[in-house]
This record gives sequence, C-alpha cells and structure tokens, in this order.
Amino acid sequence: MPEGIITYETLYEILRIEKTREELQKLDNNFLQNITNYLKEKKAILESQQKKSSIFSSTEAKKTRKQIENAEKMLKELYERRESKIVQLALFASRAQDKEPHENLLEEEKAFFNSIRENLDIYRKGLLFNILENKPIIIKENSEPKEIKTPNKPQETKLIRFTQAIPQFLGTDLNIYGPYDKEDVANLPKELAQLLIKKKRAKQL
Repeated sequence: MPEGIITYETLYEILRIEKTREELQKLDNNFLQNITNYLKEKKAILESQQKKSSIFSSTEAKKTRKQIENAEKMLKELYERRESKIVQLALFASRAQDKEPHENLLEEEKAFFNSIRENLDIYRKGLLFNILENKPIIIKENSEPKEIKTPNKPQETKLIRFTQAIPQFLGTDLNIYGPYDKEDVANLPKELAQLLIKKKRAKQL
C-alpha cells in the first residue's frame, strides 16, 4: 500500500487486497494512526458542515456522513480479516514451535499474535504432551501449575463505559468480545478492561 495519508480510496484498496489474498498483507507502520487521523478529520468536517444551514452544506453533510459510515464498515471488515489470519498464523507458529512473529504484522498486532501463540503452547504442552508422556494433565500459567480438574476461581471483572466505537476482537483469553458502540457499558475481565482504559478507549464506572 502507498505510505502516507489514508483516503477513502486507499482504504477501499487495502480492504480489497486483504480480502483477495490468503496471506497477511504488509501495511505501512503508521497505518493505524493514519486511519485514526482520517476518521477524526472526516468527523470534524461533518461537524462543521452540520453547523451551516444552507442546502449545499446539508447535501455535503449527508455525503460526508455516508463516507464515514462506509469507512468504519471497511475498517471493521479489514480488522476482522486480519484478525482471522493472525489467529491462523499463531496456530501454525505454535505447532511449528516458531517463536518469530510474522514479518507483515503491525507492531500493535504482534502482542495479539504472541498472546495467542503462547496460550496455544501452554495448552498443547499441558494437555497433549502430558497425555503422550503419561503425565498428569496440568496447565501451567504464570509459572504456577494448575491441574485442569481444579475448579477455577471466579473471574474478576470491571464495569466500563466505551468512549469510542470498538470493532469485534479476540481477547487474550481467546473469547470474542464486541463490537461495542460509543457509550456502551460492559462488564469485562479486569485485565482486558484495564487495557481498554489505559488506551483511552473506555472509562471505569
């Protein structure tokens, strides 16, 4: 993809390529910041147009609003396409015991990839390898062995309110969350909630 400022046309092309290729495509390192800036600018333009009262500005506002809606839909689909590919890459990496993240991952996607791969490694060793070696089934998490038959402690959660729309995503616990609209309220696992709050995508209630 061309580096630099994102436009409606470049976003469409990026999505088209991601949909038509099996492999994860290489994006500009600043893609997420660029798309954030693009949506902010479009929303600022829409706000300015809505303050005017002429027929021309009303028509332009409708056009801008539709463009924003379409761009957000494209971004959501792009995210989900890449999300699925990253899950597959993590699965292949875990099976092959490959510790290197894929070269086409964005920096923000590498933590997601590593988290999935590490969890797959933990469960493969604790379940499959232990069974094959005639050992007790033990899942070792955070350096503390936990037998799988031991009842799990209730998961600590936190109630948050989203300050911006969030597309559907896969959490570090491999559960799917979202999508969430701005002002939506959700009771999420504490670790996930704190991460969203830290990234200023939500506030604690």
